[in-house]
Amino acid sequence: MGPNDGSVRTVTVAPLGELVAALRAASSVFVLTGSGISAESGLPTFRGVGGLWRTHRVEELASPEGFARDPALVWTWYNERRAAHGRAQPNAGHVALAKLDNLVGDFTLATQNVDSLHLRAGSRNTLELHGSLREARCTGCDARLALQDDGLPRSEIEHQCGGRFRPDIVWFGEPLPQAAWRAAAAAAARADVILVVGTSAVVYPAAALATHYNRRAFVAEINPEATAISDRVTCALRGSAAELLPRLVGGLQAARAR
Repeated sequence: MGPNDGSVRTVTVAPLGELVAALRAASSVFVLTGSGISAESGLPTFRGVGGLWRTHRVEELASPEGFARDPALVWTWYNERRAAHGRAQPNAGHVALAKLDNLVGDFTLATQNVDSLHLRAGSRNTLELHGSLREARCTGCDARLALQDDGLPRSEIEHQCGGRFRPDIVWFGEPLPQAAWRAAAAAAARADVILVVGTSAVVYPAAALATHYNRRAFVAEINPEATAISDRVTCALRGSAAELLPRLVGGLQAARAR
């Protein structure tokens, strides 16, 4: 297979054993994940659900202003995403992180994804920095409504209080949930090892968790390509999360068994 055939070639820039050794010595581990890990479960990126959506600006689909202007359009988009989440299954990368959760005494996983795949894989201490598509919430009274796999019917957008149900996720221009953010920042600050998995590290403030809160941690990036923080990490493992994370956790289990 060649470089243009769509395959992911694993290039270990730093030996996997170096990261295994750091994890073995760590008492606290922080993980930040992005859309790359979910793409390996078949989930499209933000603009990849279908060609129709490429004609819409991001602000039309993921902002309070866009929702106020055309809530039906926004819900049509998010209902498609919710259905895609329901069809997707956690991949080997999600499962490996859930196993790592059980191997480390102080483990925190913060994700920018809204698909719930980490929770479905069994991760326990998970912070959803951008919310999730499990619920809708009312813009008026903050009432919550659990979403089915097909999302929210258009007939249920308007709430009896006068508000409207919107996806319970963070849109452009909105702050992150403060409780989740404070917990993530604290976990990043105390971590001995920070894993940055499947994220381009360009969406702030979440990207700051990788390098801005801790100058002493061993920071490892797991991503097929270089990112905005590649020159600031301790080591970079070039490959897919579904391939590299199981190898990493298997190496840690073997090291502890010796």
